[in-house]
Amino acid sequence: MKPPGVSPRPQDILAKVKDQVMRPSSEVELSEIIQGAQALQIKGGGTRGLGRVVGEVLDTSGLSGVELYEPGALTLVAQAGTSLAAIETLLASERQRLAFEVPDLRGLLAREGVSTIGGVVAANASGPRRVQVGACRDALLGVRFVDGRGDVIKNGGRVMKNVTGYDLVKLMAGSQGALGVLTAVSFKVQAVPEATVTLAAERALPQGLADLRAALGSPYDISAAAWADGRAMIRLEGMAGSVAYRAGKLRDLLGFEAAVTDWAAVRDVSAFAGRAGAVWKLSIKPTEAARVIAALGLEAICDWGGGLVWLLDPSGRADVRGVVAGIGHATLMRGLPGMEAVPRFPPEAPAVAALTAGLRAKFDPRGIFNPGMMG
Repeated sequence: MKPPGVSPRPQDILAKVKDQVMRPSSEVELSEIIQGAQALQIKGGGTRGLGRVVGEVLDTSGLSGVELYEPGALTLVAQAGTSLAAIETLLASERQRLAFEVPDLRGLLAREGVSTIGGVVAANASGPRRVQVGACRDALLGVRFVDGRGDVIKNGGRVMKNVTGYDLVKLMAGSQGALGVLTAVSFKVQAVPEATVTLAAERALPQGLADLRAALGSPYDISAAAWADGRAMIRLEGMAGSVAYRAGKLRDLLGFEAAVTDWAAVRDVSAFAGRAGAVWKLSIKPTEAARVIAALGLEAICDWGGGLVWLLDPSGRADVRGVVAGIGHATLMRGLPGMEAVPRFPPEAPAVAALTAGLRAKFDPRGIFNPGMMG
């Protein structure tokens, strides 16, 4: 459907263009811009980036503000350009949080800017707690977005129910702006737990990852499981009595002891920030992580029990995608001079590429959103 309201005059829209940046302040303006555009780079806070996309910059930061927050219902609705920091501050005032623990990769990627909640959804950005509560998409209740025709589409709502039969909420999470420009998102939020405990032990990589998998396979409800710098770490959260009981059982099972761990540093891959080299993000079978890291011989940080692996390649010459072929995929998060021809995203299998092309033809028939993103 077309957005309600009075359409702005073309000269008013053009007045928003400055140095090839357009910053709409309403869905009406956004729809008008999209209808007249040929190629658009969708930009939130500029903290994550998409690589070699082309077109005029469409800045969503003008679509800002919390539309609804009901702490008792654990529900929040915000416009896509709202800063993540503002949302986290609001939630913290009620001892609540976004459960999926959004990574801040500005240090790793040498970027500035302010992360927006729309960018978080577009990237499906998810941190260590994914092993317990799922990814960003699993906390997402509803979305509004404008497609490539300029139509405003709404899907989902404030509760875990989808009346249309088409789960566009999950589809938009991680779509990287390729299917539409998000204008508003709604989430189920989480209460901050009463207690948090970290257990850790010095472990060589293969044994450390095996211990993490054992912890995740136990009935003791792990909220994070990571390995870095010769150390395996698990986190427990919840009511104080429950955390104490589970920690005792895991100490007996694994031989881990209480420890201090900066989980934000794990989440943000801080150990690789400011260091020379290409950075790869691998999503692989946890049981294959130790073998892949050994085969490549690169410094690694493992999260999600080995399901997420970060690699630092000082030379940029490692055959990362060749080694992970068939067991996962590798995303080039940060390259080096001379790596311009290396695509950021891995090539899609033919069947997946056909599905992707079909979705883009449906939602962005003119191909105006983030062209060149997959290159």
